[in-house]
Amino acid sequence: MTMLIKEANIKPACCFAGPRPQILPNGFDEENAGCLRLKQVLKEQAVHLIEALGVTHFISGVDLGVGQFAAEIVLDLKRDYPEITLECVISCEDQAVKWTIAQRDRYFSIVERCDKETLLQRHYTKDCIKKKKEYMVKQSNYVLAVWNGKSSGAGNILSFARTLGKTVILIDPNTFEVRTDSNKH
Repeated sequence: MTMLIKEANIKPACCFAGPRPQILPNGFDEENAGCLRLKQVLKEQAVHLIEALGVTHFISGVDLGVGQFAAEIVLDLKRDYPEITLECVISCEDQAVKWTIAQRDRYFSIVERCDKETLLQRHYTKDCIKKKKEYMVKQSNYVLAVWNGKSSGAGNILSFARTLGKTVILIDPNTFEVRTDSNKH
């Protein structure tokens, strides 16, 4: 009986998935109208998850691009929704070692402000990024993903999410169209 009570108190969680900046239509140009619109749609979807679906826990891999955009959006939303939390999942200690100084500074700033930091392993391995994405999906009820529909790492993780019966919310990075895929396999 205690187990049922604990499960009933579990708050819904959402993780983020999406490409690195070089794959996004606007690349690294975050001041571009397309990138600003993408961030706005991500924010609108996060607010919808909070207000309509009761999501209080968000999970980001803090990757360049969508992972960092989403984490910063959640950190900003904490002002209006103090009950929400951000978990940053780090694939390995040297995740950001090859990034520019500015990219690393942004990364560390996000991780410093998050509510929970999860380090999955100390050293890089060929499968550490895959492990990170699978961990994030397993911890979530929802996956909010920026995806253009093409075969990619994001496509693979979305397929994994669907096999686990997760609700996937897709944002097209070109049209900003949002659609929900809640097919339970």
